[in-house]
Formats: sequence, C-alpha cells, structure tokens
Amino acid sequence: ATLSYLKPHLITMKKIIFSLAVISALYSCKSIQQNEAVTVDDSIFVRLDLVNVQDDKVKVSIDPGKFTSPETTFYIPKTVPGTYSSDNYGKFIENFKALDYQGNELKFSKIDDNTWTISDAINLDKITYYVNDTFDIDGEEGVFSPSGTNISKNENFVLNLHGFVGYFKGQNEESYKLEIVRPNTLIAGTALEFTGSKESAEKSAVVDNFYAKRYFEITDNPIMYAAPDTTAFKVDNMDVLINVYSPNKKFTSKDIKPGIEEMITAQKKFLGEIDNTDKYAILLYLSDIQKLDARGFGALEHHTSTTVVFPESIPPSALSKAMVDVVSHEFFHILTPLSVHSKEIHFFDYNDPKMSQHLWMYEGVTEYFANLFQINQGLISAEDYYGRVSDQIKASYNYDDSMPFTLMSQNILEDKYQANYANVYQKGALIGMALDIRLRELSNGEMGLLDVMKKLSTKYGKDTPFEDDNLFSEIVSLSYPEIQDFFDTYVSGSTPIPYTDFLSKVGLELTEQQVNTGYFIYGQVPYIDGDPATGALFFREGITYNSFLNDLEVQGGDIIKTVDGTEYTINNVYNLIMTAESWPEGKDVKFVIDRDGEEMVLEAKTAQPTESEKKISEMDLAPDSPEVKLREAWLKN
Repeated sequence: ATLSYLKPHLITMKKIIFSLAVISALYSCKSIQQNEAVTVDDSIFVRLDLVNVQDDKVKVSIDPGKFTSPETTFYIPKTVPGTYSSDNYGKFIENFKALDYQGNELKFSKIDDNTWTISDAINLDKITYYVNDTFDIDGEEGVFSPSGTNISKNENFVLNLHGFVGYFKGQNEESYKLEIVRPNTLIAGTALEFTGSKESAEKSAVVDNFYAKRYFEITDNPIMYAAPDTTAFKVDNMDVLINVYSPNKKFTSKDIKPGIEEMITAQKKFLGEIDNTDKYAILLYLSDIQKLDARGFGALEHHTSTTVVFPESIPPSALSKAMVDVVSHEFFHILTPLSVHSKEIHFFDYNDPKMSQHLWMYEGVTEYFANLFQINQGLISAEDYYGRVSDQIKASYNYDDSMPFTLMSQNILEDKYQANYANVYQKGALIGMALDIRLRELSNGEMGLLDVMKKLSTKYGKDTPFEDDNLFSEIVSLSYPEIQDFFDTYVSGSTPIPYTDFLSKVGLELTEQQVNTGYFIYGQVPYIDGDPATGALFFREGITYNSFLNDLEVQGGDIIKTVDGTEYTINNVYNLIMTAESWPEGKDVKFVIDRDGEEMVLEAKTAQPTESEKKISEMDLAPDSPEVKLREAWLKN
C-alpha cells in the first residue's frame, strides 16, 4: 500500500499501502519433469556480500545447480505481492554475468528490464550481478520505500529480497539456501528460517545462513541488518520481534514495544482460535529526512512480518499512533491473504501478474478489522470509531464511487484503475462494514464477517487457495442467500453503498454539521503532503479543503514556497503546522506558492477553519431496541 507523507496509514504504499499493500497474480505451476531446467541439488544457493560494498552496490551470486537444457531464463521480479504496481526491480541490476565452471563468461541476451536468457545453460555454473539500492533513486524510477532496498555500508541494509534475488524459469518451487556475509557489528531482523552463522574469511565479518522452501518465501521474508536494537515478547504461543533502525538514535525498539504489545495482544484475542503463525517480525526503518533517504512512508505486509518506513523526525506520540494503525492493518493480513487467498496469490507470477478480483477482501476487510478490533477490545471509544468511519466515507467520495470493485481489482495495474487504488482503504473497508452489518441483521446478531472469515480459513488455510470466481458463492454457502445480492449490487455492481441505510440498521445516523479543523490538518487527514525526493510541500489534490484554504483560493498541487516569509519543506513541516495553530484571529497571512511553474502570492485573514461534514451519531433509542442490540452484537460480540 502507498502512504502519504503525513498520513502514513491511509494509502500509501504499503500498499499500504501500502501502501500495502497486497497482492495477486497467477503463474503456471509445472512439475519438475516439465521444467526446462532440472537440477541435481534441489536447493538453489544464493550469496549476498554486505561487506565489500562499493558505491552502494551489493554483489549477488546465484548457483542454480546443474541444468540439462541448452537454454534458461533468469528473472528479477517486475512486481511483488502487496504493492499493486509495476516497479521493475531489474532496473537496479548492474554488471550481470553468466559464468561456466571454469569461470568463463557465457553469452546471454537481456530481453527486458527484468529478464535475461542464457545460452549454453548446460555449462552454466552461476550468475553474478550487482544490486543498486532504491532508496537513493528519485523521480519516476523510484520505488515505494517499504517495498524497496537500502544499502548503507556498515550502517543499514533493508533487504526486501525481491530486489536482490531472482529466479530461474521453472524453479519457483525449488528450495533456496541463502548465505549473507555481513559486518559483525550488524545483526539481522527477519522471520525467515535461520539455520546458523559462522565466522567469515573476511575480516570482521560473519556469514549468516537462511533457508526458504520456495521462491515465495524469499520474497515474503524481508531482512533488515542494523546495529543491535531488538525487543522481543510473546503473545500466547507467538514470538513478536521488533527491530528498529534510528540513524540519530531518536527512537529504540523499547520505545515502540508498549503500543505494539498492547495492540497485538488485543488482535490475538479478537481473532480467537485463528492461530497460523508462531513468529511475527516488525522491521522499522526511520528515515533521516535531512538526507532524503526514503521515498514514501508506510508499510508493506508479508505473511509473518512487515517492513515499516517512517521519518525519524516524527513526534513520539505520532509515531506510536502511526505504528499501531499501520502494523495493526499489516498484522491482520495473517487472516487474509495468509489463510484465505485465491490461486492468483498462491501462485504469484512476479513478471506477468494476473490480478485477483478481491482487493475488497485482501485490503478492504483487513483495514476494516484493523479499526473494528480497537473498539471491540476497548482500545478506542465508540465516538472514535464512528469518526474513523465518517472519515472513510468522506474520503471514498474522492474516488469513482460507481466503479465496480471487482473490475478495479482485476485491472489495478492499469493507469485508469490505479488512480482508484487508494479507495481499497476507504470504500474497501466500508464494504467490509456494510457486509458485517448485513450478516448480523440476517442472523439476529449471531454471525458476523469475522465468523465467515474463520469458516473460510478452516476450509482453505494457507496451503489451499480458492478459485477466484467462486469466492462470492463460497461466502453465500457459508452464510445466507441474500448475501449474493449484496455482492452483485455493491461489490461487482456499480451501485454506491447507501451508508445511511446500513447505519440505521444499528441505530446510527449521518448528520451534516460544521466542524472545526486545523489550518493544515483535520484530525488525522492532512490538507498538505510532501515529496521526499524534493522536500517540497504541496496541497493535496482531490480532497475537500477547509474554509480558510477556500478563502485563500489554493488549488490541489500548489507547492508551498513560503508562509509569512518563512520557507517550508518536509524538514520543518511540523513547525508550519504548530505555528499556524497559534495564529491570532484576524491576522493577515501571505503564502507564496508555485502553481504549474508560476510563482503566485495568496493572502487571507485567519479565522477558525471549519468544514462541512457528515458525522455519525447514535440515535435516541431504548437500550433494548432491536437496533441497539444489533449494534452491540456488531461492535462488541
């Protein structure tokens, strides 16, 4: 999923994402006899050298074993689960070589950014190449940081392994042995299976060894190397690891632990008997904004871990809240897609993805549960939860409300549909809410969406995917015939969801009212955003502005140069926000902005900013009314 600079848990990415976050594609799964490449040793050996780093480049060597075919093809992923974008990680590969058993170079052809065809594969011993990190790349070539790579010699390595390790055609299901030579001052944070370490022939270096059953486990298990800063705790029978890299030592893993421990404990209680992972790793990279060393903030989910990138300059209270919001979303992916997913995800094609119809579930329901569990477990109040739903309703209207979600999901890599991707975290979550309420209504409060997801998890689980076209009928068979009409109308259909009708079933109403906002942010929703590549601040497009910004006549995309003579960038954006909060009533304020390359001056008098908004509130009903009882079953069952 892709996250905005100031609103990390609202897409982003990962992905989130986010960014997320999340997923979907189909490759042809052949047996070993059908593959053009047959190896004697069933493990592919990979070596990464994190010691002899030059110009932020890491050398990688891959020994695929003995080939019996005259030609083979090597791939670096074009896209990976959770990103919903074509990032072409092969663009960051340099000095590719194919070597025979005598060390001589074999001929190869580079087909595209991500594909190399090697001749005389029978004599192929190994391939080598150098990987350039993505954190240093700006502009159109950049990659959302939680799904990218960082190489900072002797300091930090963010190894989203899809950016370092590729695969040979027909070998996706082979096991991998991964050897990483690293400085002895750095340690690994990961959920990947660790098989031991030993001293290296390199001075002051150690060799770490890992094992993956198939290529998917390579891409699904990021590793972060940094100076030791790890905190671990146990929730039931699950080990949770927190690894933090904070370049200026502003934060430690112990600072992050209290909020994360409370959150995951509550999540496990909310999920109940769902217990499909014994380890979960949280890798937090805090970016030094002065160096502009990250592109986009947020998180990317994996089945048993998440990679999180935030600015180190974020206030402690904001970081704690952002971590809870972001990681709670990523953690719930252990339900879907880990336990409930289609073949498009289980057999992910990294270089020719076929996307699933069901982003409404993978991202939308995940985001819905990430908020619902907090009121269910008493972490937030009902008013807080209603406010979050109100924000999602408002934000969803910035997108095409009549676009069928299944259509958008299947075509998400196309520009037309990519523009609506962020709506999976808004309307996608609202689909989950409306479906949950409808299920509660049909069952007199006895069955909710989580119950259905548990049934799906029991029927399928992480090793058995479902047919993409059959999911709706599967859910209907596990619940009620009327749910088919819900899917046909609001998910695969083009009818906007009548939120007033669904909320009234649980004794809630939407009312229009004027609410106070900040000058540059309302609640958790900022009116401005920032470009980490340039440091520029700009007014967000496609959103509703408050009364002050309307008086100022700003337009989406306007770049803020100065405010009252002070220059502002993402480095001091919080100073701008806090300064504005102390403006006296009636003050003349002057903005210098850049609009489409032309410098302009905008002026307005300060006044309490307001915005017209629909707010959710509880109807005045008797405690034993059907609506209140249904609401209790929905929120507290």
